[in-house]
Amino acid sequence: MITTTRIFKWTVLASLTLLVIVALVSVLSGRRDHSGSFPDNHGQVDAKLFSGEGANQPLLVGLGGAEGGNAWASDYWAAQRDEFISQGYAFLAIGYFGANNTPQELDRIALEGIYNAILEASSDPAINSQCVALIGGSKGAEAALLLASEYPDIDAVVAMVPGSAVFAGHTTTMNTSSFSLNGEPFDFVPVPWSATPALLKGDLRAAWEEMIKNEEAMNTAAIPVETIKGPIFFVSATRDEFWPSTEMSNAMEQRLTDEDFPHYVEHLAVEGDHASVLNHFKEIELFLQERFLQGNSSACSG
Repeated sequence: MITTTRIFKWTVLASLTLLVIVALVSVLSGRRDHSGSFPDNHGQVDAKLFSGEGANQPLLVGLGGAEGGNAWASDYWAAQRDEFISQGYAFLAIGYFGANNTPQELDRIALEGIYNAILEASSDPAINSQCVALIGGSKGAEAALLLASEYPDIDAVVAMVPGSAVFAGHTTTMNTSSFSLNGEPFDFVPVPWSATPALLKGDLRAAWEEMIKNEEAMNTAAIPVETIKGPIFFVSATRDEFWPSTEMSNAMEQRLTDEDFPHYVEHLAVEGDHASVLNHFKEIELFLQERFLQGNSSACSG
């Protein structure tokens, strides 16, 4: 039987192979895009709301990764999506690139577009607009952490195999940021020439390890997780073949400690590869129950 984990892994690997090709074109050709214009459909997202019975449903927002499209609205995510709904959540699946009427590339994605979709879903009478959590994987975790750091009404974040900084967009030049806010692209960690040998071999992790050696860029582009207004659950992979998610989760944990972060933080480092975290939704469900719902009971109970 083809499992959800295997399908997810094949999809991610296909998208990462494309990313390698894109990166090589950028690094080897030296092309630059100086137009400064945003891509078509900038700020547009594909949002689908799934809800159960009754009123006052907490809202869980799902953000996919580098595979693009609206992954959380797809059939192979249906079982986990339905499990969340059975636990009392409404589930908002958001595709922010590579979906209908959205930008086709992961290029300066507008956080306000994602946030506006959350606000629109929150206006549904069945939704508790005071009880909103985000769950994102890979680049979706990067987006989720950024969103929560910018918008104080996000109450909790689950970041699966996350990055700790904003990285380059997935374009033919890779010289723009992955994300923007109100027309201003975020600072990002560039792709250096030293990453070329790893890219030629298709070794994405080694390429990312070259990127994160740029300490100045990593500091400038770091996601300010300390400004998040609720609990955070990092779920990383110790043998992540995409990027060093465990090491970057550790870095964010340390940043939160240094900044005396007042909310609950947990980091589950899974022994396995990038897709292995998909076997750990029970821990994610427990975190959401104990730290998001019970920990925010005054708002989530209505």
